[in-house]
Amino acid sequence: MALLSSLLKPSCSNACLGAGLALTRGLPSLAPGLVHTREVSTLDLRTVVAEKIPAQQERLKQIKKQHAAKKIGEVTDGIRFRGYTIPECKDRLPAAVEGGEPLPEGMLWLLMTGEIPTKEQVDQLSDDLRKRSALPSHVAAVLDAMPADTHPMTQFTQAVLSLQTNSEFAAAYARGINKSEYWKPYFEDSMDLIAKLPAVASLIYRRTYHNNQVIEMDPKLDWAANLSHMMGHSSTGAMELMRLYQTIHSDHEGGNAGPLHGLANQEVLLWINGVKKELGGAPTKEALTDFVWDTLKNGKVVPGYGHAVLRLTDPRYTCQREFALKHLPEDETFKLVSLLYEVVPAVLKETGKVKNPWPNVDAHSGVLLQHYGIREANFYTVLFGVSRCLGVLSQGVWDRALGLPIERPKSVTMDVLEEMCRE
Repeated sequence: MALLSSLLKPSCSNACLGAGLALTRGLPSLAPGLVHTREVSTLDLRTVVAEKIPAQQERLKQIKKQHAAKKIGEVTDGIRFRGYTIPECKDRLPAAVEGGEPLPEGMLWLLMTGEIPTKEQVDQLSDDLRKRSALPSHVAAVLDAMPADTHPMTQFTQAVLSLQTNSEFAAAYARGINKSEYWKPYFEDSMDLIAKLPAVASLIYRRTYHNNQVIEMDPKLDWAANLSHMMGHSSTGAMELMRLYQTIHSDHEGGNAGPLHGLANQEVLLWINGVKKELGGAPTKEALTDFVWDTLKNGKVVPGYGHAVLRLTDPRYTCQREFALKHLPEDETFKLVSLLYEVVPAVLKETGKVKNPWPNVDAHSGVLLQHYGIREANFYTVLFGVSRCLGVLSQGVWDRALGLPIERPKSVTMDVLEEMCRE
């Protein structure tokens, strides 16, 4: 259980702030000289965010004043982005092609504003991101200074850190800036970083796996499609998958890390390859059931199943399954994943020890990436990191706009836990 005061930011599962509100008009113009100016309109994301902030600041003040100690419960049965389910996001967010996957730019707009954008707003945002996307020359130099076999995620973090040299927030902070204005340069830094992430990730990919043969950005493509293109995967299917992947991984609370999180889809692939090696590509349901039982009896887990919060099938798994049924129904590994969906939950239920026997997002994502030629499993955490920045940075903008405090998880002793349980 969590206190209301600790949950007031626009994460996927806590949608109380900003969703469905009318814009607050008449906001005073921004202080000149604080950050560089841009031509703005109702299609401009920064303007829409700026118009929303005063009302949300007042709203938070009243909520904290009246209900700061109120417990609001737990999210156990689904994922929502600013109040919208994943199926709703797929249906309502603008797509690059009719009936296709949603554009991640639309998800970024939703996370920033709480509102579903129009296609025109998304096109404007895509154009803004393209204009910000060029990398400083020193980023490539930083990567080139590391051994070619450096883990892609290590390269990713170093490249992101190297972009700090152009930080508008750092410059504004050095000049002296009121806390109430923090969000403005932070917003600019966030947009600049998001814009550059496809170039950063693709540069690492081509450097690590393709002899540093860099592919230039296509000015006609959207943010996620360009990522796929610059990696060297320019088929329509690969681009559609990248749009879907970057959208559904964009936010899911915060703070999760480590091999049980970032490496999960990689572990799924290793386990599935073990199934193929032992049973072949098309095992019977009975043989696969025995294999799952053997995995558990050997003290191992079935990767891709279970979730710390969800108690139903992960909706991100479901939308990836729908994608696979539409685009690659005859793929051998997809068929195996489908058979696992029939087998694993029943086995996990029978153990009597598993609260959530259903598949999560990672049970499917690696299989789809493999189908479209992105076979380098060590790179998957970078793709995940690119996507998650949409949610993390959107939350950061609102954290600074609302002046939220640092979040410090409570640490307790075993004695305290035992006492709490007795109570």
